[in-house]
Amino acid sequence: MNENGQFGQKDKFTPEMRILVASLLSVVVILLWAKFFGPKPPVEPPQTNRPAQTAPAAPGPTGAPAVSGAQAPAARASITPATPVSVPVIGASQERTITIENNLYRVEFSNRGAVVRSWRLKKYTDDTKPPQKCGDGTLPPCVLDLVHPLVSQQTGGWPFGLTLADELQQNAANAGLYQLDLNGDSVQAPADLEFRWSDGHLEVTKRFKFDHSYVVRVETTVNFNGSPMKAGLAWLGGFGDLTVTNPVPVETVSTYFSEGGKIASYPHKKLDGIDKWIPGVWQSGKDFAGIEDRYFTAAFLPPNGAAPGTLETRYWKAWHNIQVEGKDTPEPVPQVAAASTAYPLALRVYVGPKDYDDLKKMNPPLHGLINFGWLEFIAEPLFHALKWLHSYIPNWGWAIVVLTVLINMLLFPLRISSYKTTLKMQRVAPEIKAINEKYKKYAMRDPRKAEMQKEVMAVYSREGINPVGGCIPQLLQMPIWFGLYRALQGTIELRHAPWFGWVRDLSAKDPYYILPVLMGLSMYLASKMTPMTTTDPQQEAMMKVMPLAMAGLFVVIPYPSGLAVYILTSGVIGVVQQWYLNRRHPVAAPAKPARGKSGKKS
Repeated sequence: MNENGQFGQKDKFTPEMRILVASLLSVVVILLWAKFFGPKPPVEPPQTNRPAQTAPAAPGPTGAPAVSGAQAPAARASITPATPVSVPVIGASQERTITIENNLYRVEFSNRGAVVRSWRLKKYTDDTKPPQKCGDGTLPPCVLDLVHPLVSQQTGGWPFGLTLADELQQNAANAGLYQLDLNGDSVQAPADLEFRWSDGHLEVTKRFKFDHSYVVRVETTVNFNGSPMKAGLAWLGGFGDLTVTNPVPVETVSTYFSEGGKIASYPHKKLDGIDKWIPGVWQSGKDFAGIEDRYFTAAFLPPNGAAPGTLETRYWKAWHNIQVEGKDTPEPVPQVAAASTAYPLALRVYVGPKDYDDLKKMNPPLHGLINFGWLEFIAEPLFHALKWLHSYIPNWGWAIVVLTVLINMLLFPLRISSYKTTLKMQRVAPEIKAINEKYKKYAMRDPRKAEMQKEVMAVYSREGINPVGGCIPQLLQMPIWFGLYRALQGTIELRHAPWFGWVRDLSAKDPYYILPVLMGLSMYLASKMTPMTTTDPQQEAMMKVMPLAMAGLFVVIPYPSGLAVYILTSGVIGVVQQWYLNRRHPVAAPAKPARGKSGKKS
């Protein structure tokens, strides 16, 4: 009520409403002040299809590079010092090449990036035909080089380059001229190399220790303004034998890692580009990681005594151009890097052949890299049997011949049983043919066809015949063929192993197709001597054509010559065994169908 005694209007703004309005106005004022008068936040560059792009190599106002993503706090904590540290500039005045050599390999380093420019394995040659001089001519013809110089030049990456979370820093570290305190440009193992480089903020040290084995010990330290940075050691720019023809080299190259004792392999078709990897992201919990082709590998291993699963890895593919029908065609280049949570990064790197015995002795064992395929349970025992024979027979080809003789002697009792079954089936063949003629007018779905099967099985039961008994030796030979094929094609021991004469590589096809022709003839002669179990002309013709078709496959498909040696030897043994069986158990005249009382055939 007012002073005139009248009731006034009620105040619309309650205390609660006034507080709400005041709060909203305060927020608006704060936002406007922040927009027009507040300090500007740093702008981070956008992500591109590069390993990482986070900040320039030179320090910003805070003296540390910017790091984006969920890893920013941890990364900043690891690379930002509490107080700026003065880092001296270290580098060489000119580029130079250093060669490390022992009885197994010859490695060439460049102090530009402290990377490998050549890794030649002295005990292995490539597939260049005719043989050509390699390198400077001081090595034997065509010593295999696992590094691909042209690919590395196109992709900008070399083996033992660094991978960092910042692309510009990574490029600077892999292009800097490292200082190396070494007199001369060649050294014999055992030897140690230490490369050092710094631009005043980023400093890198790489230490290599070479001995008389295929294992190199590498220790890498990377600091920025005096604080440790995480770094990975990578094999970049391609890997393996570039002179193979079938399949093309890139089809044989894969990256891999081991986790929990199981090896996962990634050919280029399963690899993503580097743009799919978030900068600084690694896959942890690995026992080892690396890159391989059919016969060679570069494996990153933890230091001796390290616990399993302490390594980290990342793997991707780059691209380079090759000439296909006169046109530039992009081809993938698998690449891999390894790191760990420990600082400095200490690794053992195995670079060499996938020799079963050598790989099995490694810690952790690496013999699982030898891929025997899905018939491993057959291929691996055959391989070890061959190795055992080779310890007594220096020539791998003759070892295959002896192994073939042993296998065929073990299967000979089954061949005798199969031969006896064949004779019985041949004896009742006219009776079986008569039954088939009796029911041939009926369709396959006709219930009376079941009666035909009953009559046929009654004849087999009466004579004690197992219908599949005659096929058992052939059925057992097929998995042996496939297993031996995998053993010959996937093991370094058989690579470039000669037999005699024109057969200079048991893991490759016969260049003159002599073995396939002889193989087909021996198989044809053995089948010709074997009694036929069928009277069907079409089936007889098929049995005669099969040996020729097998020989044709070896002409069209580049099967290993060693497999042709096995089948040829089996064919010759089969001829001898069949001759023996035919003499001991002559083929009897076919049984005449029984006659009823009326004189008609029953």
